[in-house]
Parts: sequence; structure tokens; C-alpha cells
Amino acid sequence: MKNVVAIVGRPNVGKSTFFNRLLERREAIVDELSGVTRDRHYGCSAWNGKAFSVIDTGGYVAGSRDAFESAICEQVMLALAEACAIVFVVDVTTGVTEADREVAELLRPVDKPVFLMVNKADNPRRIADATVFYALGLGGYYTVSAMTGSGTGELLDELVKGFKAETHDELDERPSVAVVGRPNAGKSAFINALLGTDRNIVTDVAGTTRDALETPYNLYHHNFLLIDTAGLRKKAKVRADIEFYAALRSLRAISHSDVCLLLLDAQQGMQAQDLSIFRRIVENRKGVVILVNKWDLIEKDNYSLQSYSDSIKRRIAPFDDVPLVFISARHKQRIYRAIERAMAVFENRRRRIKTSRLNEVMQPVVKQTPPPAVKGKHVKIKYCTQLPTQAPQFAFFANAPQYVKEPYKRFLENQIRKHFDFSGVPLQLYLRKK
Repeated sequence: MKNVVAIVGRPNVGKSTFFNRLLERREAIVDELSGVTRDRHYGCSAWNGKAFSVIDTGGYVAGSRDAFESAICEQVMLALAEACAIVFVVDVTTGVTEADREVAELLRPVDKPVFLMVNKADNPRRIADATVFYALGLGGYYTVSAMTGSGTGELLDELVKGFKAETHDELDERPSVAVVGRPNAGKSAFINALLGTDRNIVTDVAGTTRDALETPYNLYHHNFLLIDTAGLRKKAKVRADIEFYAALRSLRAISHSDVCLLLLDAQQGMQAQDLSIFRRIVENRKGVVILVNKWDLIEKDNYSLQSYSDSIKRRIAPFDDVPLVFISARHKQRIYRAIERAMAVFENRRRRIKTSRLNEVMQPVVKQTPPPAVKGKHVKIKYCTQLPTQAPQFAFFANAPQYVKEPYKRFLENQIRKHFDFSGVPLQLYLRKK
């Protein structure tokens, strides 16, 4: 079993704060309101040269009739099944509660190491108060302050003792694929269909997903991180603090990804907010595949697919060299084709063209169709090269680059796309003085 740690406990004891501490960044949303974390949230950490995955879970509330809380409990059970070690977080400021006892009862039969972490023990008096947690019957405990980091070293020393050595790079070098879109477009349903398990909570309530959730995907010869994100709405509609920070996480997930799968609702078509998300992806120079979800609900004829595709490409112009896949997450139609397209776009984004080959193709094009003269000044492009950047960028060297306008830059980009496969990848062109 891989090194996987699940963080569990009742609501509002500091699980997400501890999760952020392990990742050394504010990855999970933290708020005094209980129930903020709803899904299993993955991240990578390392201690004493041993890397491991961490799962943050929602607060466990046994026997709740609330739809979200019962779904959270199911997510906690799935996290316990995935993990090889468990950190049970309690709050020293409240002492032992009935909810803590219920979590302890849940963990007692689990045949995996359980580390009892008494959180918020940030002064000698609170450390002394932690002795009451012996009543849970789980043996010893570790006094920790997830907020300040005190006491985490002793806990982590014991936690990683039984872990196999695995470098942090091995966990992080996989490409990241972010699933983005407006609320209720079917992002979580798509991921659940792809993984064949209820990885994320799915309801008809828009905004169910709040965090940007990473899931390792290693099936059908593909190995990457799949990121489900909260739906992005217009700023005027984002009122609650939690939803605001969820939108920030989604935007950051775009910036940290390699490829974005933009899900559209086929019944609603490409709305202004979909176009705004698409532009954010392009601005961040990420690969993109557009998935038209709920295609099974559309009444179709022989021209539906083509007319729908043409409509989308008109909206996203001038960058319309983007793969479109028409899917149904509910019926698992063409969902694996979506992954194939995403991996192809990832390879396109990494494509490097030798300078000799690039000039062999582009010099005849430039010679046949040179830039328009400006004020009697003829622009001569001498040569071009691909820059050593993460996303594809090209530099064209000319005698008077300031006279080359945007229409001609788009012409050059289209010619590059015509001869080399950069489908789904934004290109950036620079004109420089020779």
C-alpha cells in the first residue's frame, strides 16, 4: 500500500488547518463554520525523507439526517479505506465530546495505526488538560497546535516510521488536469464516472464542491492528477466568504494545472461565464479541451453536432483550435475519449520544434506572404525560433518588428498550427529586433 494518511475527526477541530500545515500552503478552506470541508481533499507532504499523500476529510457526524453531513460521513469511510495510517484530531479547548466518542468507536475496529492528535494545545495549561483524552481508549496522544506548528514534529516522527521511502518528486511529477466550469455543469459527476467511484459529493445544489480536490488517476496507461474545482460564477453572485475563497482555489487550480477540461452544460450552451473561464485558461497558457456535458439530453438531427461545434468555435475565436468532446457523465459516454484528448493536448503543450525545422517550414511562408509595408517600410523577417519556456512561445526576428500588427501575428500562428500539432494549446508570438 502507498503511504496515505487520512485526517479524521468531528467538525471544527482543526483538521484542515493541520492539512494546510502538512502541505505548507493554504490548500484547504478553513472557516469557523462547521461543515466547510465536504469532500476528501488530497495533497502531498514529506517528513524525514519520506513522502506521503494526505487526505483531509469533512467532520464526521454519526446518524445525521442532513443530506450533506450523511454524504460527508460516506466520504470519511472511503478515506479510511484508502489510508494506511489515520490521524484522529480532537480539540483540547472543548474536552471529550460525544461526537469524539462516536469517531473513536468508528476507529476502534480499524486495523490500521491511529494517532490521536490533541489540537490547539498551544500553552502548558492546555497541554496538561489533554490527559482527559485517555478516556477515548485509544492509548497515548500527541499535543499539537496546527495553527503554530508546535508539536507536529513529534507526531510526524512516529507517523512516518512505518512508511516506505518514496521521493516527493515521484508524487508531484505527474501532469495535472483540472476540471473547471460553471456550477452544476457536472464536474464532480464526470470525475466520479471516470474513477468508477463516488470520489466527490454530487447533488442538484449548485456549489456543492468548494475546495479544489486532487485525485490520483492511474488507469488505462495514464497517470496524472485529476483536479475537481468549485464552480466559477460571476463576482456579483459570489456572496458568502466560503464561496469566494472556493472561487480563488478554482482559479489557482487553473494556474497550477497543465491541462484544463472545461465542462459546458449542453442544454445551456456556452454562456458568458464559460467564455470568461476559457479566457482565464488561455491567459494562464494552459492546455484546454472543451467537454459538452449532458449531450444525451439534447434532441439531435444530422446537423446538431456540427452546428453546435461551429457555434462554440465562433464564441472562442480567434483561438478555436481546441478539441471538443460531446459527453454524458451520467451515462459514461465518451468520458475516456475526453482523457485521451487531454493527454494529447498535454503532449502538444510540451512539444518542442527544432529551430532548423521551424525555419524550413516558416521561411517559405513568410517569403510568399510577407508582412504588409507600413509608411513605405518593408518588414523582413529573418528567422524564427521556439523559446525555452514551459508553454509554447515563438520569437520572430525582423528588421522593423514594431510595424507587424496583430492580424499578421495571427496569420503566423495559424501557419504554425497548420504544420505542427498544437491543438488545444495557446501559442504566444513575439516580434523582436534583428
